[in-house]
Amino acid sequence: MRLQTTYREILRLSLPLMVGSAVQNIIALSDSVFLYHLSEEDFAAIGLISAFYLVVAAIGYGFSKGGQIIIARRIGEQRWSEVGRSFYSMLFFELFLALVLFGLMQWGVPQMLHSIVSSEVIYEKCLAYLKYRSWGVFFSYAGVSIIALYMGAGRVKFLFFDTILLAVTNVILDYGLVFGHFGLPAMGISGAALASTLAEVFALLVFWAYIVFFDQSAREYGLFKRPSIDMELIKTQLRISAPIVAQVVVGLGSWFVFFTLIEQLGERELAISNLVRLVYLTLSVPIWGFSTGLNTLVSYLIGSGHPRAVFPVVWKTAKLSFVVTLLLTLPFVLFPEWLLYPVLGSTDMSLITDAHPVLWVMAGILLVFSIGGIFLNGLAGTGATFFGLMLQTTGVVLYLIAIYYFIVLTQAGLSLAWSVEIYYWVFILAISAWYLKSLKWKGKRV
Repeated sequence: MRLQTTYREILRLSLPLMVGSAVQNIIALSDSVFLYHLSEEDFAAIGLISAFYLVVAAIGYGFSKGGQIIIARRIGEQRWSEVGRSFYSMLFFELFLALVLFGLMQWGVPQMLHSIVSSEVIYEKCLAYLKYRSWGVFFSYAGVSIIALYMGAGRVKFLFFDTILLAVTNVILDYGLVFGHFGLPAMGISGAALASTLAEVFALLVFWAYIVFFDQSAREYGLFKRPSIDMELIKTQLRISAPIVAQVVVGLGSWFVFFTLIEQLGERELAISNLVRLVYLTLSVPIWGFSTGLNTLVSYLIGSGHPRAVFPVVWKTAKLSFVVTLLLTLPFVLFPEWLLYPVLGSTDMSLITDAHPVLWVMAGILLVFSIGGIFLNGLAGTGATFFGLMLQTTGVVLYLIAIYYFIVLTQAGLSLAWSVEIYYWVFILAISAWYLKSLKWKGKRV
């Protein structure tokens, strides 16, 4: 594999990853759309509990990023036989972690939710969703390990196909299990959870079948050798991944706190915020795709002995991310009814109307995030993950103080509460750009 740093190469890597790296966003979006048509209470509940489950899914994804960075570095060094060892070390750890988090969701999370959710209806619906969705953690974590393997190798075509397959399967099962079509039981929010878990099982089986029967490179990477637990390699992956995971937990965890505080304002405010979150998740897909492709490019460049090419490729990726995000975001804030009605249309359009001011704030967030998120992920690709953790933790602490002030103490309204995230990404962008430009990350061992 030979990677280049042209705009064309960045797009070649990133376009499939825009779908592949946003698997949980796609699932959350599908579940939310169907529950929107079921009831406002279900729609509000899925906004809260899916924000929590995104944190769970992102923990596994964060650990897989360490494996992805190592695999890309080994390929850059042309150490092909090390790829399989890195993959299996990552997979074994991911499955162990899935077991731990499954136990937490079964026996710890219900008590946590009961202490922070004020509405009994929302609480019960959250538990109904988690009952079936918690089983998906095993298949999700195995899936992100395979995704990390192919992302690290820069081979993303089948990843795109498998993610589309997962999305289509999830939509079909959502339609059947939420409303009771195709002879299936009408399970409501529980059906959405079961549909998502079954879709992940199916997508994982298809991907594994592709590796075994069709991928000619699998043998070159050593994927068919007898796997063994390599504790030293697991420790290396943990050293790189742990700060990334902590960043993910800090970042998405703050979003869960945000939705928990919004729930205190009422079910209507929570439903409006969930609608804006749906649009946010959709429009942030390109940013995550560019970010994930950049992780591979940066690690490959360092492994092949070109560290000074890192900042230029980060800047190129940021410009592409900004332009694509701008082109996608403007229609949603200018004509929300036209674009949202075909999916969310109902006789009562007041929810979309009430969300107008927050949608404009969301546009500002996305435009700053489209650059700040790229620079933050460029930092991760260099291996300077601990610095990234310290940076994001500082930003999140300031963010949480601000949203607590605006939501709880002054009740300043949704628009002002959402706008705090703009300043958060400005802070992240400024520090990340300075650190990357300074080359202080050179010599980080991976």
